[in-house]
Amino acid sequence: MHYPKSKTKSYSRASQAGFTLIELLVVITVIGLLSSMILVGLQGVRAQGRDTRRIADLRNVQNALELYFNAYASYPAGSSWDTLQSSLARVGVSKLPSDPLNRDPYVYVYVTSSDGLRYILKATLEDANNPALRDTLKDTEMPPGITSPGCSVPAYCIGV
Repeated sequence: MHYPKSKTKSYSRASQAGFTLIELLVVITVIGLLSSMILVGLQGVRAQGRDTRRIADLRNVQNALELYFNAYASYPAGSSWDTLQSSLARVGVSKLPSDPLNRDPYVYVYVTSSDGLRYILKATLEDANNPALRDTLKDTEMPPGITSPGCSVPAYCIGV
């Protein structure tokens, strides 16, 4: 008796589907290059976002200082961020913001004056070309007899 040939196929090594190691390495390299270019391109945007947060933080502290002024008719004496935090806790501000990268701490300087109505808040921005620096208090604009805490670019200063 004669049986028909088996219908099983034999696969040769050349007909197998898949990628070679070199093809995989080329694809991984291209993906790595593209992702690194995107990350480098986004660095400026991320720095700009952190600078915007720094300015918003100072504005919020300025609002808290106005609450304190309304309650006590003067601004908190002292020139440290910790002293400011303990003073503002008396008007319900439990925690003050800090720099997003924790590299340059925010600065509060109480300026001794005859009326007790002066202070300066300072944050150091990452981008020295930030358009917000047009609005900052400059060293040259300090009232007579007041020493600046270093409000030259890239520092952003606000005060009364």
